[in-house]
Amino acid sequence: MARMTSRLTALSVARAVGKPGMYADGGGLYLQVTEGGASWIYRYMLKGRAREMGLGPLALYGLKDARIKALDARRLCHEGVDPIEARHSARAEAKLAVAKATTFKQCAEAYIGAHRASWRNAKHAAQWEATLATYAEPIIGELSVQAIDTALVMKVLEQKVRDGRNKRDAPLWTAKPETAGRLRGRIESILDWATVRGYRDGENPARWRGHLDKLLPARAKVRKVEHHAALPYGDLPDFMTTLRDQEGVAARALEFAILTAARTGEVIGARWGEIDLSGKLWTVPADRMKAGKDHRVPLSPRAITILVEMKPLIDLDDQSGGPEAFVFPGSKRGQPLSNMAFLMLLRRMKRDDLTAHGFRSTFRDWAAERTDFPSEVAEMALAHAISSKVEQAYRRGDLFERRRDIMTAWARYCEETKPGGVATDASGGQ
Repeated sequence: MARMTSRLTALSVARAVGKPGMYADGGGLYLQVTEGGASWIYRYMLKGRAREMGLGPLALYGLKDARIKALDARRLCHEGVDPIEARHSARAEAKLAVAKATTFKQCAEAYIGAHRASWRNAKHAAQWEATLATYAEPIIGELSVQAIDTALVMKVLEQKVRDGRNKRDAPLWTAKPETAGRLRGRIESILDWATVRGYRDGENPARWRGHLDKLLPARAKVRKVEHHAALPYGDLPDFMTTLRDQEGVAARALEFAILTAARTGEVIGARWGEIDLSGKLWTVPADRMKAGKDHRVPLSPRAITILVEMKPLIDLDDQSGGPEAFVFPGSKRGQPLSNMAFLMLLRRMKRDDLTAHGFRSTFRDWAAERTDFPSEVAEMALAHAISSKVEQAYRRGDLFERRRDIMTAWARYCEETKPGGVATDASGGQ
């Protein structure tokens, strides 16, 4: 009588290799040989359904191993359990165990690493790391990312910190609403990333709309947005006269920033390779612009004069640093002005009521109230992003020549002893 199981032998298995076919050992166990190799198969019927389960390659599992695997599968079938489904469940549990061992800090590091290349500069990544390290990681950093729930997110956002305005401890959400808002958004992004990667499941507990907005007041209601202190445009000519009397690189850099309506970082980071004196043009590269696009800045006669004054500070024939040299060098060789240079200058001028960034608002107010230039010309001069998709479609250029007119008019206004009349758009309107 033929044996029902254990029909194969080590010798017969060895002889079967290289000869395509199905070789039965009995009890549903088969050695499947194809041109690609040999592997073990278990065939079974469960609840009237025929199924086939792979048990692994012959190279990893010998005949004895395969029989043990088949026996385990037969026992599950006897209990009414599908061995394929049981294996899927076991793998899911193993994956969940790995997920539970993955901490929020590990996910945060992985998220930053994955997105670092897409961020404009290293400063952005450093801000993420600093915010999370200061406020999130002490509370949830070592916890499983799967374990983070709404209560833990609230614990992060409501931790007590020093409120510099009221000189007392207060919840982070009210003491530093801008910081807390960014922190919440960053936690939400990291948890979303962890969900997609399979490290957690369920709703995102850091989601604002329809979730945390039911538990926390809107940031706008906690503390009104404080805009950068700006000088009224009527006072600007007198201020510029005082500024021109100040000595030093910082004074010339601030004057240049006002004349070009540029951001502080764009000015102190300017390099000679970006300047075209003959073309009266400064091209700020995309990686230094907030909008991530090259920005062409027309230069007025006074702005050109400032650059000419700065030019002797470097040797443009020095190939080691000519085009890469900073236009407004700092006290340390090869370094630009400090981010604090304008602030300290304004303090020396006893104008600590102002900020360098506020002069951009001064320019915008002047353009709106004292000129007939279209608003989009002023907005492009400030390198503001175009929010309207319709406007983006119709205006693909950068209005450079019209911006040259407005910046020339702005420079004339800055040099007036007494504010004059309305500046006009030389191009003839819109």
